[in-house]
Amino acid sequence: MERTLAILKPDCVGRNLIGKVIDRIEREGFKILAMKMVRLTEQTTGEFYAVHRKRPFYRDLVQFMSSGHAIPMVLAKENAVNDFRKLIGATDPAEAESGTIRHEFAENKQNNIVHGSDSVRTAKSEIAFYFSEKELVENNPDLS
Repeated sequence: MERTLAILKPDCVGRNLIGKVIDRIEREGFKILAMKMVRLTEQTTGEFYAVHRKRPFYRDLVQFMSSGHAIPMVLAKENAVNDFRKLIGATDPAEAESGTIRHEFAENKQNNIVHGSDSVRTAKSEIAFYFSEKELVENNPDLS
């Protein structure tokens, strides 16, 4: 099974959409291997999104992601990365297909409810940023 990282962003948490978004994820056949609520600092957020450091939206992204609580989750499914990207839709909810999470819940390109890894390679490093292997249900018999 392939893994991907999802993050329910501060707008999702702040608007009390956690249950609705998780329900959509589970209905699409994803297994949640780990999740936790965190409050990211600007430094931690900057490290996570370092790949975007030179992009014009970087500063706003860091401020937004550190503005409230977020919920990183490890999801598993065959073809998890691509299937999750399809489920969440385009970054800009105005361009997202009908039926996607962002089309249904996101307010704008920045406040777009959820983060999803963009490749299997990225997913591995993003998962490791938030979780140790022993925190994942499939690797811990006490949590299975």
